[in-house]
Amino acid sequence: MKRLIMMPTMFLFILTLINTQSFGQEASAVEILKKVDAVVNAPRDIHQFARIILIDKKGNEKVRESEMYQKGDEMRLVRFLSPADQKGIGFLSLPNDVMYLYLPAFRKIRMIASHVKNTNFAGTDFSYDDMSSFKYSEEYDPRLLETKDSVYVLELTPKPGVEKDYSKLVVWVRKDNFYPIKIDHYDKSGNLWKVMVREKLVKKGNYWIALEMELKDLKKQHSTKLITDKIDLDVGLTDKIFTKRNLKRIK
Repeated sequence: MKRLIMMPTMFLFILTLINTQSFGQEASAVEILKKVDAVVNAPRDIHQFARIILIDKKGNEKVRESEMYQKGDEMRLVRFLSPADQKGIGFLSLPNDVMYLYLPAFRKIRMIASHVKNTNFAGTDFSYDDMSSFKYSEEYDPRLLETKDSVYVLELTPKPGVEKDYSKLVVWVRKDNFYPIKIDHYDKSGNLWKVMVREKLVKKGNYWIALEMELKDLKKQHSTKLITDKIDLDVGLTDKIFTKRNLKRIK
């Protein structure tokens, strides 16, 4: 009789333990992702000059020079400085998922509609959504897949109601500083589509910065490298920089 009573009791204990462990893992994943956001968006503002290198499947390269301004985690402006046929092309990301594109050849600013935000920006492998400034923890639900010696591996799936071109992301996060060093992007069918790698991590003051980044589109066999030539942090950028009027300026 005691055995009949003990077995259900033991079963309930094990079930409770499993649920507690699962909840703890989920909470840990959320905590890790929030720390990722805090590290990536730590500078109050950023002013950066970088080379953008487009590489096709034959290894041919096209080089563009760019300038980027970012304030907080919600405002970003990117502008091409060269070559001549690309000079002045600009992208502006504002709060509430508002994005604008400026094409100097047409002298018009176009608001990027939600249904086209997942198309690529100016021949790069970055979509407009990739280019925007956002917090992963606000748009994705995380799950801890694996804990290794030096990294956490998270699986991120879009939150209900959040439209993304990716069915999920798999993110490798350094344990020592919570910086995301690799991100696998999966398409709607669950196939690996793009791979982003961040390299040459340096610490500037209290901030971690990746001086090089590469995004590979495995379907197109095309990649985009971003190499930082100069970067200044906490320079006191004003909101006037992040306006449609400033987007049209060509240096």
